[in-house]
Amino acid sequence: MTEPERIGRVVIAGGGTAGWMTAAALTRRLGPTGVSVTLIESSDIGTIGVGEATIPTLRRFYARLGLTDAEVMGATEATCKLGIRFEGWSGAGSAFLHPFGLYGQDLDGVGFHHYWLADRARGAEAPLAAYSLGASLAEAGRFTLPSPNPPSSLSVFDWALHLDASRFAAFLRAHAERGGCQRIDARIDGVRRDPAGDLAAVVLDDGREIAGDLFIDCSGFRALLLGEALAEPYEDWGRWLLCDSAFAVPTENAPDEAPPPFTRVTARSAGWQWGIPLRHRAGNGLVFSSAHQDDAAARDELMAALPGAPLAEPRRIGFRPGRRRRAWVGNCVAVGLSAGFLEPLESTSIALIETAIERLLGLFPGRVIDPALRDEFNEQTAEEMERTRDFILLHYLLSDRDTPFWRDARAVTPPDSLVRKLAVWDARGEFVRYRWEMFHPASWLAIYDGFGRYPRMLDPAVAAVDPSRLSQSLTALRATVARAVAATPPHADFLRRLDREIAA
Repeated sequence: MTEPERIGRVVIAGGGTAGWMTAAALTRRLGPTGVSVTLIESSDIGTIGVGEATIPTLRRFYARLGLTDAEVMGATEATCKLGIRFEGWSGAGSAFLHPFGLYGQDLDGVGFHHYWLADRARGAEAPLAAYSLGASLAEAGRFTLPSPNPPSSLSVFDWALHLDASRFAAFLRAHAERGGCQRIDARIDGVRRDPAGDLAAVVLDDGREIAGDLFIDCSGFRALLLGEALAEPYEDWGRWLLCDSAFAVPTENAPDEAPPPFTRVTARSAGWQWGIPLRHRAGNGLVFSSAHQDDAAARDELMAALPGAPLAEPRRIGFRPGRRRRAWVGNCVAVGLSAGFLEPLESTSIALIETAIERLLGLFPGRVIDPALRDEFNEQTAEEMERTRDFILLHYLLSDRDTPFWRDARAVTPPDSLVRKLAVWDARGEFVRYRWEMFHPASWLAIYDGFGRYPRMLDPAVAAVDPSRLSQSLTALRATVARAVAATPPHADFLRRLDREIAA
């Protein structure tokens, strides 16, 4: 590619988590090639920042930036996350954990869950979680780093972070600026377009124009560039996902209570409450449907269930679940909330930022943008958002809670893509796998089992296994997991070791 054909100037509209993750990644990858990255954000405009729970892909994202777990955790008051604990989703007292890891060991191409279900049908009572090291460690409040060379699938688990999103953005800002990113503190008041209709420059509130070859919209729900300037339509998914509002509030940590290595999500009357343990405080919030609960009732329900003293007044956040029809239009690419939003039930908001950045880097264009690159980006983005939507919707369809909200959530007509997955699982306990899925079979298995959704038929190969030998093998697997958990120190011990490593 000749010099005139190269992208020379990238302009990012908006900071926050999405903007600074994008800036850090682009300066790291493209800065050495001579691409300039400019980020424009106004100190007067706040960010949403409710997503403080992540999934393991985040650790790989910042590792590619040359950052370590210790550096990020120290800068963001982070704790470790082995999964998500769902409480009350199948009635009072019910609970299950969605871990980052596998269950048991497959045999001769047959999924482990087929063997476990066969043993269960004969009266065995051991839960599926007893065969997951990640789930068992989380329930026991223990943590250790996974083995880089696990001896078997029983030892396979992963982990993520609970972090302070505002501190994470500030940490990445410093990293991006060291890498050469220029920050402008200003408000964007408009855009100037070229004769072909693409963006030529953004116009600041002081009259300056910042020109660019490629523009990244990280302006949040407003979608200043993609939504307002380019008028890209928004697909509302409210017919599937009924929640459209949230209250968020930080609380003090109990002085004598160690932070658990999992996110807690608790079913409430018209939605669900999150609990995210950090080192210096806890993040809390209530996601709810405004059609089923008014603001006052939602606020009261949240405040009555806080685990500690509130550190601020609850902040209300309104949203529409869905996505822009296209995330890349002309020379403008939307990343984060400007591209779309799904409620934070499975901690996907930051993960969707990561994948958008990864796609952009993989399809990074020349100055004259080949439509094939845009089309591929848009197709991948749409499919990933739809697959993630289906996984979140699954939780509501399977819950048997009995309030108007939960009955209405269960009564929605699911998309055909989810109908097919459910039908194949129900028929034979197998997983339909699509392109660009964020959640793999082990995650779907965790949710199916958590809600007691089991198939009518198992793999026929299971019938060839002697029942007594199967029972003995499963007992041995559980014992292996239990020994590993017993030998693992508490999560709090790991955090103390981390403190010493940071101090050193």
